[in-house]
Amino acid sequence: MEPLTIQQQVFNHLKSMLAPHLSLVDELSELLSISPDSVYRRLRGEKSLTLQELKTICEKYHISLDQMLHLKNDAVVFQAPDINRTPISINDYLLGFHDQLKSINSFEQKQMLYLCKDLPVWYYYLFPEIAAFKTFVWLKTLMNHPDYLYKKFSLKEYSFPDCFELGQEANKIYNRIPSTELWNIEIISSTLLQIEYYRDAGIFENIRDMNMVIDSLQLSLNHIQRQAEKGYKFMPGENAVSTGVTIKLFMNEVLLGNNTVLVELNGTRASFVQYNVLNIMQTRDARFNEIAFTNFYTLMSRSTLISGSGEKERSRFFSRLKEKLSALKM
Repeated sequence: MEPLTIQQQVFNHLKSMLAPHLSLVDELSELLSISPDSVYRRLRGEKSLTLQELKTICEKYHISLDQMLHLKNDAVVFQAPDINRTPISINDYLLGFHDQLKSINSFEQKQMLYLCKDLPVWYYYLFPEIAAFKTFVWLKTLMNHPDYLYKKFSLKEYSFPDCFELGQEANKIYNRIPSTELWNIEIISSTLLQIEYYRDAGIFENIRDMNMVIDSLQLSLNHIQRQAEKGYKFMPGENAVSTGVTIKLFMNEVLLGNNTVLVELNGTRASFVQYNVLNIMQTRDARFNEIAFTNFYTLMSRSTLISGSGEKERSRFFSRLKEKLSALKM
């Protein structure tokens, strides 16, 4: 393969990755510290990229030369934005979700497929009490934050208004992205276990707060059920067709997902895979995405659509979730 052909593939790949409002020439000019004219000469093939320039581009945009050179190996390059800034704060974590959704929404043609093991994070920020509880759990139990090591959860003391605001904004952006979600009956099991553990270990400041958290999660499930009934996304208190953006919700009673988000943006595919509970890594590797998308559609074909139509199955599914939740109340 001629070097110029590889160079053109790199540029074509970059064009597909950039959000529509960004200029490839401006991006490369700033990144490589060269003039726009110099960038145009490289784009036209009049000048070859140096090895150092190619290295800089690949590092910045997480491009795999294995894929560009069509090397037949099993290496897949993933981007893990948080890998170099551990530990990450909960605000940064939520801001990362917010910014990623904002980037996805900037594309004209977009769709999201969500294979869920747990309830998508932004759904916990539909109502303040469950949002505060999940934020506290992540800080105390997952991140082992020293400020919360010996603290009990109290809605009065730990309302986390900044986090709730970020979560609300993430929901509003998500509501502008057409999506398909694949759920299972264990979708809230991890949260139920957290509530039960905090109750039995005496980490709730009082039982009233625990019951308010449960009621808040119930409101979230009620809202998601209404979205599924209407087939559209909207915020609590809004008109059911205020956004006009569709949501398809499927239920699978046999298989558990693994919290994988697949997106297709102006014809380019990407996969986002959760690791270490909260962290996300992503790849645009064509081979990986082909398998991931095929697997999602296979699971979807073996699942039951419970949005729009399917009233009986939808009601039965959400009733089972709510029964599990109600059983925790005291």
